[in-house]
Amino acid sequence: MKNQVEPDTVSSIDRPIADQPKAYIPGWGMDADPENDPTYPMKRWNGADHQRFNYPKAPQQPLDLTVFHSIERPGVTRVFGTSTPPSGLSGLIRKLAYQYSEATTAHWMTLILADRINVVEGVVEDLVSGQVPNLFVERGWQGEWKYNRKGFVQQAAIGTAVAVGLILWLNRKHPRR
Repeated sequence: MKNQVEPDTVSSIDRPIADQPKAYIPGWGMDADPENDPTYPMKRWNGADHQRFNYPKAPQQPLDLTVFHSIERPGVTRVFGTSTPPSGLSGLIRKLAYQYSEATTAHWMTLILADRINVVEGVVEDLVSGQVPNLFVERGWQGEWKYNRKGFVQQAAIGTAVAVGLILWLNRKHPRR
């Protein structure tokens, strides 16, 4: 309880700042006049505004593949994307992620992990199909080289040093016991 500030103390600190004149701020108060406000009136009511909720809804898109949705929703939305349905290890991890509420870190961190694994799966899939991925372009290194050459060289040097260190550590001689 030592570091708590009472609400009255906070408002007493902020009140003098809020009460200071603001005329020195360019444009201060320009929206106070409704005749000078371009958003006034925002909408003219026509008496039938309650009918905007009675529109014909889109038909439910057929569910012929796995579509993940939040556990906070009772079902999937009427229309959804199907360009990349979940598959492989990343799909299983996404399935795990959607067992958690969207308000939890477990949900979002698991989805980030699934995204990272999906990238590796895509590279492996390219290699299996005989296509060599252009990692320089796909990873954005071309733009980094063009606009942030110093940072790119620094990241490449660090990455190389870590890789060489890891290789040396893994290949070290182990004495027999």
